Amino acid sequence: MLRLIKFHKIRVTHLNDKYANDAAKILEKAAGSYKVALVIDGKAMDSPKLAHFLKKHELEGGEISFIVGGPEGLPAKVIKECDYEWSLSPLTFPHDLAMVVLLEALYRASTINAGLPYHK
Repeated sequence: MLRLIKFHKIRVTHLNDKYANDAAKILEKAAGSYKVALVIDGKAMDSPKLAHFLKKHELEGGEISFIVGGPEGLPAKVIKECDYEWSLSPLTFPHDLAMVVLLEALYRASTINAGLPYHK
């Protein structure tokens, strides 16, 4: 995450597992942002496509919330309220590992947008 803050203002909000199925609480934390649900059956993006996605939303302004589910995934209401559904992989990851993969993917995409060679 430290490398990523060179490119973006980052705020990580972690909800206790007791709120993992509390759609209202999850949506409250992401209120006012462009919401991206990380779900297995979402759209896949490689690093260049993610870079384009980030650049597009950066130009539009506003905050993007990437929402990682808890042990049971995201509640259906949260997914329905999200603006985009993204799949990191067809594999199931523990939510803490999904966060690491998400941050690494965002870093790689950000280096592409910055014209840096790291993404290879």
